[in-house]
Amino acid sequence: MRPHQAALTAVVAAATAASAFRAATTRRPIARPPPPRAAAAAASATALDAFRPREGEDRNMFDGPRPLVLERDACGVGFIASASGGEEFGTHGVLAQGLRALDCMEHRGACGGDGVSGDGAGVMTQVPWRLFDEYRSEDCPRPGVGMVFLPREGGRRGAAMDVIRRVCEANDLVFLGWREVPVDYGVLGPQAERSAPSIWQLFVRAPSRLEDTEDARDGFERTLYLVRRRIAVELKAADLLRREDGSEEVYFASFSSQTIVYKGMVQGCVLPQFYKDLQDEEYTTKFVIYHRRFSTNTNPRWPLAQPMRVVGHNGEINTLIGNVNWIKAREKSKAMPDAELDNLFDVKNTANIIQLCNTQDVPNVLEPLVDLDRSDSANLDAVFELMTRSRHRAPCALMALVPTAYENEPSLADNPEIVDFYKFHGGLLEAWDGPALLVYSDGKSIGASLDRNGLRPARYSITKDGTVYMMSETGVVELDEADIVSKGRLGPGTMINVDLKTGEFKDNIAIKSEIARRKPYGEWNAKGRKEVAKMEFEDGRLYDDATATFAQGTFGWGLEDIGMQIQDMAGSGKETTYSMGDDAPLSVLSERPHTPYNYFKQRFAQVTNPPIDPLREGVVMSFAMTLGKKESIYKVTEKGARLIHLESPILNTNEMKRIASFANEENGGFKQATISTRYALSDGPEGIRQAINAVCDKAVEDVRNGIEVIILSDMAVDQSVLDDTTYIPPLVAVGAVHHRLIAEGLRMDAGIVIETGSAWSTHHFAMLVGYGANAVHPYLALETVKQWHGLDRTQSMMKSGKLKSTTLDEAQQNYRHAVENGLLKILSKMGISLLSSYQGAQIFEAIGLGEEVIDTSFKGTTSRIGGMSLADIASETVTMRPETASEKTKLVNYGYYKPVPKMGEYHANSSDLAKLLHDAIGLDKAVSAATNRDELENDGVKPKSVANYEIFKKSLEGAPLANIRDLLDFESDRESISIDEVEPAVEIMKRFCTGAMSLGALSREAHETLAIAVNRIGGKSNSGEGGEDVIRGKDITDVDDKGRSPTFPHLAGLKNGDSANSFVHQVASGRFGVTPEFLVTAKQLEIKMAQGAKPGEGGQLPGQKVSDYIATLRSSKPGVTLISPPPHHDIYSIEDLAQLIHDLHAVNEKAGVSVKLVSSIGIGTVACGVAKAQADVIQISGGDGGTGASPLSSIKHAGMPWELGLSEAHSALLSNGLRDRVTLRADGGMRTGRDIVIAAMMGAEEFGFGTIAMIAEGCVMARVCHLNTCPVGVTSQKEELRKKFPGTPEHVVNFFMFVADEIRELMAHLGYSKFEDMIGRSDLLKEDDAQLAKIAKTKGVTLSGFFSSIPDSKDSRAFLRATPAEGGGLKGDVVHVNGFSSDLDREMCNHPDIKAAIEKNEGDYAVSFNIKNTDRSTCAMLAGNIARKYGNKGLNGNLNINMYGSAGQSFGAFMLPGLKVRLTGEANDYVGKGMHGGEIVVLPEADAGFVASDSSIVGNACLYGATGGDFHANGRAGERFCVRNSGAYAVCEGAGDHCCEYMTGGVVVVLGTVGRNVGAGMTGGIGYFYDDDGRFEERVNREIVKYQRVTSTAGEAQLKNIVERHFEKTGSEKAEAILDNWEEEVGKFWQVFPPSESTSAAVTEKILGDVVKVSAIAPSEELCYLPVGADLSPDQTTRCAD
Repeated sequence: MRPHQAALTAVVAAATAASAFRAATTRRPIARPPPPRAAAAAASATALDAFRPREGEDRNMFDGPRPLVLERDACGVGFIASASGGEEFGTHGVLAQGLRALDCMEHRGACGGDGVSGDGAGVMTQVPWRLFDEYRSEDCPRPGVGMVFLPREGGRRGAAMDVIRRVCEANDLVFLGWREVPVDYGVLGPQAERSAPSIWQLFVRAPSRLEDTEDARDGFERTLYLVRRRIAVELKAADLLRREDGSEEVYFASFSSQTIVYKGMVQGCVLPQFYKDLQDEEYTTKFVIYHRRFSTNTNPRWPLAQPMRVVGHNGEINTLIGNVNWIKAREKSKAMPDAELDNLFDVKNTANIIQLCNTQDVPNVLEPLVDLDRSDSANLDAVFELMTRSRHRAPCALMALVPTAYENEPSLADNPEIVDFYKFHGGLLEAWDGPALLVYSDGKSIGASLDRNGLRPARYSITKDGTVYMMSETGVVELDEADIVSKGRLGPGTMINVDLKTGEFKDNIAIKSEIARRKPYGEWNAKGRKEVAKMEFEDGRLYDDATATFAQGTFGWGLEDIGMQIQDMAGSGKETTYSMGDDAPLSVLSERPHTPYNYFKQRFAQVTNPPIDPLREGVVMSFAMTLGKKESIYKVTEKGARLIHLESPILNTNEMKRIASFANEENGGFKQATISTRYALSDGPEGIRQAINAVCDKAVEDVRNGIEVIILSDMAVDQSVLDDTTYIPPLVAVGAVHHRLIAEGLRMDAGIVIETGSAWSTHHFAMLVGYGANAVHPYLALETVKQWHGLDRTQSMMKSGKLKSTTLDEAQQNYRHAVENGLLKILSKMGISLLSSYQGAQIFEAIGLGEEVIDTSFKGTTSRIGGMSLADIASETVTMRPETASEKTKLVNYGYYKPVPKMGEYHANSSDLAKLLHDAIGLDKAVSAATNRDELENDGVKPKSVANYEIFKKSLEGAPLANIRDLLDFESDRESISIDEVEPAVEIMKRFCTGAMSLGALSREAHETLAIAVNRIGGKSNSGEGGEDVIRGKDITDVDDKGRSPTFPHLAGLKNGDSANSFVHQVASGRFGVTPEFLVTAKQLEIKMAQGAKPGEGGQLPGQKVSDYIATLRSSKPGVTLISPPPHHDIYSIEDLAQLIHDLHAVNEKAGVSVKLVSSIGIGTVACGVAKAQADVIQISGGDGGTGASPLSSIKHAGMPWELGLSEAHSALLSNGLRDRVTLRADGGMRTGRDIVIAAMMGAEEFGFGTIAMIAEGCVMARVCHLNTCPVGVTSQKEELRKKFPGTPEHVVNFFMFVADEIRELMAHLGYSKFEDMIGRSDLLKEDDAQLAKIAKTKGVTLSGFFSSIPDSKDSRAFLRATPAEGGGLKGDVVHVNGFSSDLDREMCNHPDIKAAIEKNEGDYAVSFNIKNTDRSTCAMLAGNIARKYGNKGLNGNLNINMYGSAGQSFGAFMLPGLKVRLTGEANDYVGKGMHGGEIVVLPEADAGFVASDSSIVGNACLYGATGGDFHANGRAGERFCVRNSGAYAVCEGAGDHCCEYMTGGVVVVLGTVGRNVGAGMTGGIGYFYDDDGRFEERVNREIVKYQRVTSTAGEAQLKNIVERHFEKTGSEKAEAILDNWEEEVGKFWQVFPPSESTSAAVTEKILGDVVKVSAIAPSEELCYLPVGADLSPDQTTRCAD
């Protein structure tokens, strides 16, 4: 056997390298526990050194941008503007209202680890001139005011003050004095007090040359801005700017003559107690912006509290790294000669200096504009502020930074000037993309805007006196509805603005049209833009078949890439769907060659920001890109329109030719150059460095000479070039050129096109764009499509119908379409909508790349375990070259996806492994209900075999390196003990859990067998996201002596007392099977934020697996594919995850709530946020988790190993004092006791088994889960295959017993008798040098830098118990309890009439309560109590509850039949979430001063996941009304975007206008939409649904009766007007329906006697139906309407 290392390091001929690399695989022994120690003390000293960094190596667990790895946030925000009348300086009442609103949003914030210090709260107001009267004078009525955080220590504070004054006076600002801000440090929490600054205000007068005019005022503001940034440089030079930990010691919260910011690390109610000024009646203002922060970190910093200087931000900027990189590129591109610096701060120069963007480029003059050590909000604020100081109006700056999805937006059809504005600025500036509600003020106007997805809530009210109240939640300010003239909400991409001088309010169209008309953008675009639309593909071949195959081999193509990916993409236009997860080795550990792409994992959104939905909400997404020189974003001129615009970033030959045509002067004059990335094979591996330098040097030279389009090409003209040269991998090349051009200040002057043969998967294209490419020409992929299309096999499949017949052009179009959709999917999982914002954003984590590679091509990318050098990459690239005769004519099958014998990639889970385990646990796959199971003793379960388990273990011990844990060994600090001293296996098994595998993905047999087995061992089974049959909620008591139960006749090996009820019931984004009974029968409720196999995406259940039974459980249609939306409807941010946790704690107070996350960089700070959100358990899943169906690229390229994520989460929680609040659970590819012990030492307390548990019940690793053809019935819903299921609970119990026994053996070796004593003890682990030496590709892998970051917990074990406040007992016995926000629910549950109604279960009862926005999840606790007693059927009687006021989030959640709730007032988001029956009516007060049908009355995502019930809202709803509704009957009078999204049942009636994308993903149910303006058709998503006028008798009857009931319930004037003129008005309704409803009576005229449903409220089903052609009977009217 030849060693691999020789092949990877020797500079020899390519043939030698290639053949050596493919030598036989190396097997390895397990890293055994150490022998007994002679001296425990000595061992302890050694162990504590095990993970100390090596010499010259730093701890790197939390390396990376601070907003990513250390601190993320979300919040509540709002403003009040009263500028239309009153006194010149406003009133104190405005401030007082703002402070009360801040207090009412406390639940949207959080506290630090001490439970008292707030994460941040603050206000921005007009400068309170009355309060500062002593600093004003007749010649200076409005001086500049700085709000400054200074050091508490007197000496440093004095020195900082001196610097500040000196810089001011040196720049013509007359210093007027300091004022110490009156504060009370005694009201602060301990953490806040320790870090609190000394807070002062300074006052300066404008230079005397400035007159008191508006233009001069702008000049003064610019001067203050420049001086503030200059002060930072001088403070840094004096070592006064930052503390040792990098945090800012001197910070200007504001420096302006118009606005001032008071903020701090406090709770909202504490802010006015701390700042005494805020209580002073002399503090008057015309406006206030208020902000309450929720930080994922428990040690937030004072400067990060908000508002910032211009912006208050609720959300997260997903593209932050890219945005910062591009801003820095702009800084570099605008150098300022030293000669121009002398007069930098001359007032006359300030405007021009800022507009030219020449200020932030000279760090010795001004502080850098952006910095990744700041939060995303602070960076956005900095750019926004600069744009406002450079004569952009604030709304204009925000429109450019956070653009709406203007393409094909119906609401902009009459405003082409707005579209022209966005087209112009979209070419200049990358959008700051991510979920965001932004409130802003520059002192002249105030406003708010939502990002293009509109996930954040934003409501506003306008009163008769012109005051505008905008808030994250309605009800935070108490208003008399009689005084309100208008209620509205911000929708996706919309904006409102108030002029603070005139008080004029402008809505979205008004303000944007005004801004857009200031410049002739349409004219500029017409003159300067060059368009490259999609063109036809060429049929001609680039190479003959032999040359093409050779080229493919050199670029790393394998047979699977063509047989799976190209065939699916070119044949059907879709990415390959696969199953079972990724069980192959990490690329750096693999013994097979990998392209550099495979050393990166895609990052994804979870908790702090949401993924978005490319499948159903693609209207907000775009992959348009540009080429050419980009002009300044700060100075708008006609030149900015001169760019080449690409419809698609995936280019074909004809489009490349069109781009080339723009080089002609008469056609734009875009100069272009092609740079080859190939170099001589004879240069050897070390030659890659010289080649990279040469390419970068040439790129720099070309751009300096005016080149605007650089094409980096690895194309070889013929076989001879392929024979003699190799290439710089395109990912390495583009990254190197991109960063080199940034460093040289040239990146904005040119676009980069990659012309490569090494890009075919969607992951490849995403990476190339993510590291700087503007576009990609995948010449070899297109060549391969042509080659594939011409194969006899392909043509035969087309003729037989196995493949859709396509022309060659169509096949290439299909391929591009699949790549584009795959790109959108990858963008969306990070919550990014625009490819232009993804470009250069580097949203990846490297695993297995060394510092040299990162510094050369991937600066700023996290790579935490070291790895490959450039020479290693060059060597690996060469080993891909085909050398033998057979290899040159046929590609190698590397087996990266499907295991192949002998030469294929190693896969940890295989049919061989399954056979070994089956032999150990006594399972014979030939024994099943389909064979002779009933005739065999013990159902054919053979005795378990310890010897065979040892063989199973040794097969894993001797396997090739695959995971990080394979590089670790144990090193104990004590002597071994007898195994008799170790705690018993039954105690250890209580920590075992099964993965969240849904009923639907698994068969009933497999799902129930796992649940029964895990319940037997006292572990925790998991339902997955498909719900469960209610019959499983009761113990099995009817088992006969053969182990059979009539209740579960399909199962074998049962025992009386078994339970098939899963311990953990999962709540996922699809809400499938989530009913009140499902929730209350759980012992733990799990929120699925992400899945290891496809993080950032929703679940997927192919239609062939949706049987009648599965459809019933999921309230859907049989045979219809079910796709769960990405988790962004009610868990799109940390405070909304906290709300869902609150909902679940409310409905089932006895069940803990777990949150499932997937390992990725930054998971530590995410876990801290989840702990602060009151989760009880946090699960960390590895990226190698299994799945029933997922896009292949997601399985392979997203999610990191659990070893990294678990260690980071444990460390962050421990460091932040939160570890005792949560139990940590880990899963992902765990198979053995050794895996469990390592996970425990990294911090896990519980452990999940997924794929291996399926193998233990009979899975044979056929990897056809997604096809419904599982040969042993584990993952099939076909009856004939399910009968072949061979497993019993005993088989699974046998496996878990073996694992527990193995753990006990390891514990004995290590000298530990109690399992919990090993938890968090990373000092008992060390790098295994022998294993590291076996890594064939590189010697650069090191683990010590990462794992040495885990805190030492050897002597501090308190984190294993609950917090002292919760009794300090076992964490598993403690469930967090909702606080004051559930007090109203508790009051309701304890009301004597309500208790009587539940107890008697008959009769009618009526009660009344007042409600406010801090009362959340109201009715959930009551619903839970009813469900526990009566299940989903609810009460037999009627419980009528009247409420008055503004309801908090999740009002009416999980309602049941028998509950009727009437709310007079308004409600926030998620009304009727999970509603299963009953009735909710929301209507305004009788004397309201606004038109109800025009005003917002409920928030976003109402009736999310509802399965029944009636809903009536006398007003408009927000976005995503009735998302995933599967049974409710709902009426509102207008709705936002995405109405009826993912709906599978029920009826929706909307009596007003709706936003776009109606019916996206709708597979069941019917919608009726009133179309008074004739614009409904352009708002429908036609992918699935159809629409028509109401043509059937039954449909009209159904609609009319529902509208009549709506009028009866609400008194709706809109409903009354429609009913009064029914014959005419019915013609204005559209009926929307999916194919599954096309034959229903409501859609198609049917014979008399069929029935249609008109209500989902009543317990008696017959009363909910209406015979076709008939009206409701009097009895039906009484029961259904009243």
